Amino acid sequence: MNITLTPVGHVENTITEKTFTPHRNDDPEERLKQIRKYRKETRNTLSTLVILPRYTELLDGIEEFSHIVVVYWPHQLPLEDRQLKKVHPMGREEIPLQGIFATRSPARPNPLLISTVRLRNRKDNTLQVQGLEALHGSPILDIKPVTRDVDKDETLQFPQWIHDINQDLDHGD
Repeated sequence: MNITLTPVGHVENTITEKTFTPHRNDDPEERLKQIRKYRKETRNTLSTLVILPRYTELLDGIEEFSHIVVVYWPHQLPLEDRQLKKVHPMGREEIPLQGIFATRSPARPNPLLISTVRLRNRKDNTLQVQGLEALHGSPILDIKPVTRDVDKDETLQFPQWIHDINQDLDHGD
């Protein structure tokens, strides 16, 4: 079965360099500093989602939501990264290798990435959002509103390594 996806728009922002490289063997402390810096910057980065004019009508009503989910394509991800089966999360070799589907790594067979972001405003066919991690020029594939009943569940469960990573990242803020 072939699947064809058509971008509905693109991202405009100041993020021009990817920070994730699964083959990189940086010093773990230096990598952690870089990730903390990147995380802090992306939390505050304003991005403009430029939706193709023919899809403008699909945005009607979106401005009533505080947060949206942006589905986008990592257009600068090398093809060889799509062949990876396992990674050390966040490049941390002390964490055992995890299957790609058990991580948020952009290196995936079908690299559809998602980010939940704050919707700041809408003007015609553009949305201004805060906190999007996508690189400038990333094709947008879909947008969905965040709804409490569907998107939040108090019974969520995570492996310990997720808690460890988040604690390490938050420690530097």
